[in-house]
Amino acid sequence: MKLKGFQKLTLADQALQSWFNALQIGAPKATVVFLQDALGRVLAEDVIAQQDLPRFDKSAVDGYALKSADSVGASQFKPRVFQLTENQEVNVKQTKQVWTGNPIPKGADAVVMLENTKKHEGKLEVWSQLAPGENVSKKGEDTKKGDVVAKARTRLNPYHIGLAAALGYSQLKVSEKPKIGVLATGNELVEVGTQLSGNLIYDSNKIMLSAMCRELGAETTDYGIAKDNVDEIANKIQMALKAQDAVITTGGTSVGGLDLVPDAVNKLGEPGVIVHGVALRPAMPTAVAMLEGKPVLILSGNPVAAIIGFEVFGRPMICRLLGMSKTEPRPMLKATLTRRVAGALGRKTYVRVRVTLRGSEFYAEPVSAKGSGSISTMTLSNGFVVIPENREGVSEGETVIVHMFGSLGLEAEADV
Repeated sequence: MKLKGFQKLTLADQALQSWFNALQIGAPKATVVFLQDALGRVLAEDVIAQQDLPRFDKSAVDGYALKSADSVGASQFKPRVFQLTENQEVNVKQTKQVWTGNPIPKGADAVVMLENTKKHEGKLEVWSQLAPGENVSKKGEDTKKGDVVAKARTRLNPYHIGLAAALGYSQLKVSEKPKIGVLATGNELVEVGTQLSGNLIYDSNKIMLSAMCRELGAETTDYGIAKDNVDEIANKIQMALKAQDAVITTGGTSVGGLDLVPDAVNKLGEPGVIVHGVALRPAMPTAVAMLEGKPVLILSGNPVAAIIGFEVFGRPMICRLLGMSKTEPRPMLKATLTRRVAGALGRKTYVRVRVTLRGSEFYAEPVSAKGSGSISTMTLSNGFVVIPENREGVSEGETVIVHMFGSLGLEAEADV
């Protein structure tokens, strides 16, 4: 594939594979964190149940424990009558009151719910017939001692943490957060908070990309803004490489202009830039590189192109740095496209859409895009539709797979 400004474009999947083939990233270092700090972290080792859960047979409801055989034939019109006891064992025609989570007394094998009983003068009427084990949580039915309840390389959600707590863990071993240096380039850029003048604009990409890195569990360091000067860019990248696990830059890579960042990277050493020019729309000017055994991701200065470049290359890079076994996919759903969208033969096209639920069906409305600099289209969208390289477009009414990055819209949300 030929295009002005690039001798060739590399297919996105091939570019990612070539980059990863050049990167020999070892297992990340591990650290121990308290459960309260474990949310979103990636496990460095399996979590193994050190005990059965539950540790004993327990009641699943508020009610009365009894022998199920004694309840045969019970109904509201023909109740079975039991003698109440406070002992730790129930005998024939005896019952003991239990609350949810209480141990089942010896001799009992079922629990009748409160609403199916009536207490009267030390006796209990039971109005329903019970099967053995009914309303009883058996020892080890949740997990058994020795079970692997969460595998290494798993990103921890609140439910993993709750299970670990139930098993008695107060700390977990997780991967250290990868350190990412983020650098913006461009004579026209100034930091947020600076007084604007002339043709100057605020740098938003660096802040946005840092947030995207942190969302995935990385730590970021801001290396500021480099002017459009190869030596200045090279010096800042070199500084970042000494302290960080990876470097992400934005700006200074283009179709027809000066390729300042790729030139700066190649100036710093081998192998340098591995791919420059990817068959993506947007994000075509993206480049991937390696220096000092560390990944360098060179993104466009256009905000949406930077986002898509990060989506395709930055997410899998950080997942690899975290030691995850595979790239973490975004949630996906099938939706009906409400309007035809064009693709670009030979390039994988990312279309921004707004997904809404209408009745029981999902619909994806393409968000009008005036270009890769229209960052507001990202806040109006909640997902991507990816058109493959061999498609000219997707027709109205066609079922598409949407990669969700935001909350689902509801048809009536504007009325709320």
